[in-house]
Amino acid sequence: MTSKFDLEVSNVESENNPQADQENLSEKVSKKNIIIAIIIIIVVLTLIVLSTIFLLQSDKTSQIRDIFLIFMALESLIIGVALVILIVQLATLINLLQNEIRPIINSTSETVNTLKGTAQFLSDNLAEPVIKINSFAAKIKRLFKTSKK
Repeated sequence: MTSKFDLEVSNVESENNPQADQENLSEKVSKKNIIIAIIIIIVVLTLIVLSTIFLLQSDKTSQIRDIFLIFMALESLIIGVALVILIVQLATLINLLQNEIRPIINSTSETVNTLKGTAQFLSDNLAEPVIKINSFAAKIKRLFKTSKK
């Protein structure tokens, strides 16, 4: 039971806050990705259970051992792929840190040092003389005020 005013207020808020729209959109995409991942996991688990049931129709120990070995090999293959991906990502991160982030930090440090030097130069050659001239002018002005009385 929303009123027309409530709808207008929500429309104005969404027009004035594009960041909220972006967050809502990313939240929807995140929920969609989670649902898809859950469905894929359920399908894979179902296939594993059905294949195990199908292969276990006979009660031979050797068949159970073979099935177990196949699943262990599949698991080690998946873990191996995950480790390779992790190592590649780590190498990429190290490369990024060494070749892109470090020069940016060095450049920023040089800029800060240059700004310090510029500020010191301006202080020594511009601010101090102006302050001295102003104080001298104030002394002279004060001297003339006291001499007029």
